[in-house]
Amino acid sequence: MRRLLVLNQYYWPGPEATAQLLTELCEGLADTYDVTVVAGTTRGAGPGRQVRNGVEVVRVPSTAFSRSRLTARAANYLTYVVLAALRGVIVRRPGAVLCQTDPPFLGAAAYAVARRFGAPLVVVIQDLYPESARGKLSPPLLHGLGTVVDSYLHRADRVVAISGTMARRLEERGVAPDRIVVIPGWVDTDEIHPVDVERDGRFVVMHSGNIGHAQELDTLLEAARALADVQFEIVGNGARREELQRAAASLGNVTFRPYRPRSELSSSLSSASLHFVGLAGGLSGAMVPSRLYGVLAAGRPVLVAADDTSEAAQLVHEAGAGIVVPPGRPADVESAIRAARDGQYDLDEMGRRGRDYVVSRHGREAGLAAYRDLLEQVLGR
Repeated sequence: MRRLLVLNQYYWPGPEATAQLLTELCEGLADTYDVTVVAGTTRGAGPGRQVRNGVEVVRVPSTAFSRSRLTARAANYLTYVVLAALRGVIVRRPGAVLCQTDPPFLGAAAYAVARRFGAPLVVVIQDLYPESARGKLSPPLLHGLGTVVDSYLHRADRVVAISGTMARRLEERGVAPDRIVVIPGWVDTDEIHPVDVERDGRFVVMHSGNIGHAQELDTLLEAARALADVQFEIVGNGARREELQRAAASLGNVTFRPYRPRSELSSSLSSASLHFVGLAGGLSGAMVPSRLYGVLAAGRPVLVAADDTSEAAQLVHEAGAGIVVPPGRPADVESAIRAARDGQYDLDEMGRRGRDYVVSRHGREAGLAAYRDLLEQVLGR
C-alpha cells in the first residue's frame, strides 16, 4: 500500500473545522493509502504516537499556548514547524506529501520534506496568506510571509483551492492554472444533522467557530446592543475571544461558550434560531468559512455578513438558505435579525433548503473521491 505523509498542526481531537475536515479526509483515505499524520500538541492531546481509524497519528512536542497573544501563537507555530520537519524527514519514505496551511508557512517545510524523498507535494489552502493576515501583522512581516508562501505555492505539484474565487486569486499570485485543483469543503451529513431543541421561547443568534479578526464579530456585538430581547451565543475559541468578552461584559444578552465536543455538535448547532457567519470585507477567495457547511447540515438558516462575491454569500444565495448583508454594517445585521425574529422569513424552510443543498452537493464521499483522483494523478498512475 502506498504511503501518504500529511502535515498540519491541527488534527483530531482538535475542535477546529479544519482539523475535523482533515481527520475525515485522512480516515477516508486509509483504505487506499498508508496514512501518517504529523500533528502538533494540543490541550486535548499530548506528544506521542497512536493509530486511530487506520491512520497513524504522530504528535510532536510543540508548545500549546493560548492563541490570544500573537507571540504565543508564533511560538506554537515555530515549534511545530521545526519539529514536524525534523520528524518528517525520518519517517518511512512516502509516495506523496500533503499539507494544509496551519501554520501558513508550513508549506515551506513540507516542500523540504517532499524533496528529501523525491515525492510530489500537494498543498491544501484553507486560508490564503498573506491576505488573511492583513490587519494582524506589520507590512514587513506581511511581505516576508508572502514571500515564504509564494516559495512553496510556485513549487508544489498541486495546489488545492476550496473555491473558484480562491483559485483565481492563486492564478493572480502566479500559480500555474494546470497545477490548481478546486475541491470544495464538505460535511458528514450523517454525523451532523438536525436535532429538535427546545429554545424556551427565546430567539437565539449563534456564531459557532473561530473567534478571530476576520469573523465580523464586532459587527455582531454592535447589533446585540440594540436587540436586548435576542440571545446571542458565541461558541468557540480564538485570538480575540478574551478581547470580545471584555467588550461584551456589559451586555446581558451575549454569552460565550467553549467549543462543543463533536458528539454534541448537532445539538449545539440546532439550538440556534439563526446562525451568523461573518467575513471581513476584501477576504473573498482568501478565506472560506468551512463552519458554514456544518450549520447547513444541521438544518439551520444563516445570516451572512460578507462581500457578495464571497463563497459564503454565493452558497447561501444559491441554496436559498438565509440572508446576506454587506460586511461592516451593524445596522444591516440588526435589521436582518429583527426581521427574522419578527417572522418575516420562513426560517425553517431556509434550514431545510440548506440541508438539502449540502446533502446533494457537499457530502463527504464526493470530497473523498476528488482527493483520491488527485492523488492518483500526482502519483503518476
